[in-house]
Amino acid sequence: MRSFLGVVGGAALVLALAAAPAGAAEGADQDFTIKDPRIKESSGIAASRAHPGVYWTHNDQDAPLIYGVDSRTGETVATLTMKGVGTPRDMEAISIGPDGDIYVGDIGDNKDGTWDHVWIYRFPEPEQLKNQTVTAKQYVVKYADGPRNAEALMVHPKTGRVYIASKNENTGGLYAGPERLSASGTNVFRRVDDVPWVTDGAFSPEGDRLLLRGYFSAKEYAWKDGRLGDDGTSVGAPFQGQAESATYTTDGSALMFGSEGENSGVVRVDRPEAPAPTGKTPGAAPPKESAGVPDTPEERGNFTVGVIVLGVATALVIGGKRLLRRR
Repeated sequence: MRSFLGVVGGAALVLALAAAPAGAAEGADQDFTIKDPRIKESSGIAASRAHPGVYWTHNDQDAPLIYGVDSRTGETVATLTMKGVGTPRDMEAISIGPDGDIYVGDIGDNKDGTWDHVWIYRFPEPEQLKNQTVTAKQYVVKYADGPRNAEALMVHPKTGRVYIASKNENTGGLYAGPERLSASGTNVFRRVDDVPWVTDGAFSPEGDRLLLRGYFSAKEYAWKDGRLGDDGTSVGAPFQGQAESATYTTDGSALMFGSEGENSGVVRVDRPEAPAPTGKTPGAAPPKESAGVPDTPEERGNFTVGVIVLGVATALVIGGKRLLRRR
């Protein structure tokens, strides 16, 4: 499977590099490459609250490992081994709550939504950056309307409520957990809104915006009364071979987009000016400059080719995964 994804990822590499900002300034919270050879399938990313410039990530796999990567160097500065939890099945997302705890979403379902429950793991962000074992709580999660495949878990930075966005070819769902998670019972998540195909998401530090990304695009939505407050504004996500992760910088000035693969890149996109919520306006298009639409014929041509190539690549990835699951 990795060789298959490598071929597809290679086809999109030139586009991904071309889309990345040139000459990004050195320092924390800028573009960086994850150099750790153990991190081959970075599937979620979250900016550390305790250690400026460090980003927590994990593989899409069954090992209970969380990695702290320094954005200044791309090097891993801490490896956390979770204890107190079972063997993860499909870790897909990571987020940090207002209490400083790290939440890990073992919420993927490679059998297209057939597991009757999934898990969330939670532990305090460590005070020191070093290799260590952390004791985590494990929460059982079920959906009120039946099993779902999901890759995005978001903890609201003010209320601490946990949300999950399911992944669906047509329309996914945004699910809200209970006001407080229970480690002794089942936590039922209920659908509160519709969302597009989502591979990751994050709340802004202020808690008034929700970022959702997919393979080809990402949007910021106004967040109001526990639901999406508008139709979203495009934020110009970069083209990446296997677009899997997204988060905000801790100061909220920019968005960080990551992808799977060895030596995968994390790309900074400065945050656009967030418009004041005006309510949902079906059919309304975002302003041209907000949507990242190319201006010249040459740019439009390159943009179209990029979309076509990545469309074919994504179709191959999804089709290949399904084919392998049927074997």
